[in-house]
Amino acid sequence: MNNLIKLSFFIFFFSCVNNVDYINNIKSDVMYLSDDKLEGRKTGTEGEKLAAKYISDRFEKLNLSSKGATNYYQDFYFSNNSNPHEEIKFDNNISDNKIHARNVIGFLDNGGENTVVIGAHYDHLGYGEESSLYFGDEVLIHNGADDNASGTSLLLDLANKLVMEDLQSNYLFIAFSGEEMGLLGSNYFLKNPTVTKDNINYMINMDMVGRLNEENKLSVSGIGSAKIFKQIVNSNNSEFNLIEFGSSTGFGSSDHASFYYEDIPVLSFFTGQHEDYHKPSDDYDKINFKGISKISEYIVDIVKELDSKEKLNFVKVEETKNATPRFKVGLGVMPDYLYNEGGMRISAITSEDKPAAKIGLIKGDIVVKIGEYDIIDMMGYMSALSKFNNGDQTTIRIKRDGKFLSYNVNF
Repeated sequence: MNNLIKLSFFIFFFSCVNNVDYINNIKSDVMYLSDDKLEGRKTGTEGEKLAAKYISDRFEKLNLSSKGATNYYQDFYFSNNSNPHEEIKFDNNISDNKIHARNVIGFLDNGGENTVVIGAHYDHLGYGEESSLYFGDEVLIHNGADDNASGTSLLLDLANKLVMEDLQSNYLFIAFSGEEMGLLGSNYFLKNPTVTKDNINYMINMDMVGRLNEENKLSVSGIGSAKIFKQIVNSNNSEFNLIEFGSSTGFGSSDHASFYYEDIPVLSFFTGQHEDYHKPSDDYDKINFKGISKISEYIVDIVKELDSKEKLNFVKVEETKNATPRFKVGLGVMPDYLYNEGGMRISAITSEDKPAAKIGLIKGDIVVKIGEYDIIDMMGYMSALSKFNNGDQTTIRIKRDGKFLSYNVNF
């Protein structure tokens, strides 16, 4: 056998064994994970376990090493606490009345000193129950295509791409359970890490990345948790109208916050709230699959640039003194958190019994004034609401299709 034939045979054999050919599975991944047969992937249900099996099978096909407690699975158990103000406690003494949850963990071992965690939660709301924003009488499956089949599909796509790169760091891919019940999966992992926690360099989180809009607005939070983040996030971006959401901190309501509180730098990616959030209408037909692919390419560029850097130093970003004001009243709307052109743009009307619906506000209206208070941005909107109590009456001024309209409102 001459050298050319030997080389050709080796390349063919290597590619078959390692299965490294890139295939874009984003659409098929989202469609499977948000299918009715998974019944909304609620933590601890059979539907969620079907999703976990699907994810672990994909990890195996990508030749990621298993890094759970049992193969790719990191199982944990807890009792569903009826008191929302009490912390849920993990208890792995198995009993019938405990919820059985499962993280899914795959490992790309490049023999490096540092490990990067790339994560997304794969659980959702099942049939809705207490966390649903759906107000109909019919009991319906909440498939969570954007929240967070989109992030899970991006997790799998990144794994698919990074196994083909020549990288120095190790990469730990974690599909978290229990996020919707209070960041439980990420919390449990950090209490029971399957790699040396001191070697974790930083964490990337993807939560609701399936609705990239025509304005190409992408939120990246946590960029202040390492000095180099802002430079790299911006220098690699040529496609997105980036929004620094939640200032530079790693605080938030998704799994990156668990890592931030452990002094680990974080970046979290998000394409924004929408009217289907936590509703049965969050289905795959509304997902921007090309948008997810674009975000995937962007994250790979960031990862590759960070790969050759020394271990990052964590920076704790102080919470600002003008943090979210407390308020006793609400309009009954979902704000568009990525809107930054003056005022507060309404993403959805959330309740027929609240003031917004009663006075005829609609999706897309921009609230520019409440009473005497001008609304410049989201913080201004919340600050204005904090000035009112139940029973107060005032006026609200909005912008709709370029025209200004005023309404009387009763809180």
